[in-house]
Amino acid sequence: METKQLSLVHLVRKPLQESEGKPPLLILLHGVGSNERDLFGLTPYLDPRFLIISVRARLTFGQDAFGWYPVQFTPTGVIADEGPAEESRQVLVQFVQEAIEAYGADPKRVFLMGFSQGAAMSLYVSLTRPELFAGVVPMSGRLIPAGWTNRADNSALRHLQYFVVHGTQDTVLPISQGREIRDRLRELPVAVTYREYAMGHQVSEQSLYDITNWLSEQLGGQ
Repeated sequence: METKQLSLVHLVRKPLQESEGKPPLLILLHGVGSNERDLFGLTPYLDPRFLIISVRARLTFGQDAFGWYPVQFTPTGVIADEGPAEESRQVLVQFVQEAIEAYGADPKRVFLMGFSQGAAMSLYVSLTRPELFAGVVPMSGRLIPAGWTNRADNSALRHLQYFVVHGTQDTVLPISQGREIRDRLRELPVAVTYREYAMGHQVSEQSLYDITNWLSEQLGGQ
């Protein structure tokens, strides 16, 4: 584990098991108010063939608290400032390309996994720059409207695989947000696996188990 500085601060877990060719890359995107150490705690449960990078969001919101864009949670729903979200999207695109080069990852096997705001960004980046990714795991997220309206042509999206998870008891981003992601993605020529869990705004043992298995299946083998 080490912290590096490319265009974004991040933590790295090198592959624990060799795979054929260059290693597949899994990039982790945390939620608002958190940091790169949060999802990095999941690395012991993820496929050992992955080169895993957990990224710190570029905006500082407090002591050791970062985010991809300002957001307010109101009784009528989420209010997001999408200007900074677009800037974060551009920085993430740059970072992915830097990381592939810096760590010698396989550019055809790059995966995104994000939680909450990180899930929203994983959708935003992958829908607008699908050529950079093989698969995406949005956990307890939402669909940023600009990510949908500015998405790439269907012909560029056809190879993408999505594994979407959401909690039925989520009071931060209600289950309706997860179902909207599911329904929107199903309008596109992408492969969508959608799962709901009896959990809140969190990663449960069962959801992590299913995500891990899905990611391993994308690499081939158990």
